[in-house]
Amino acid sequence: MSKVVAFAEKLMGMDDRTWLRHANPWSVWTRVVLPLPLIILSIWSRLWLGWGALVPLTLTALFIWINPRLFPVPETFDSWSARGVLGERVLLRDESSIAAHHKAPLKALTVASSLGVIPLAYGLWRYDIGATLLGAMMIVGAKMWFVDRMAWIWDDHLRKGGTIKDLEND
Repeated sequence: MSKVVAFAEKLMGMDDRTWLRHANPWSVWTRVVLPLPLIILSIWSRLWLGWGALVPLTLTALFIWINPRLFPVPETFDSWSARGVLGERVLLRDESSIAAHHKAPLKALTVASSLGVIPLAYGLWRYDIGATLLGAMMIVGAKMWFVDRMAWIWDDHLRKGGTIKDLEND
């Protein structure tokens, strides 16, 4: 499961500093609120923009890449969103340290989010607002629950005496 997250990290060019900046709640919440609706609108706009719909789609992809770099490192890492980002980093750095009671829910949430792509893709293809919204809700709902698990993982990491320094690349 962490192979998917590791692939995304590599694709996004995330280094230690970028991860810390991404822990800023502004980074997290703008990533939650903006990209999926913008992707949906971009793809839906092919009806009236044709191939021109690739322009807003490309701009959205650029925003997704730039977003973790836009905001400064937060003053504290106490927010739920920051803890979620740091928990994801723990998952990437040392999956073996993750408690067993987290592993099955993380897999289930990854599957649930992935399954949301099916009604989303169908809705976008057929211009079906119901299927589109169902898919988007499945993806976002599972992602938010995943972030909550990541916050829990970060809290576990701290309880075991871990620190942010443990997350740095060697």
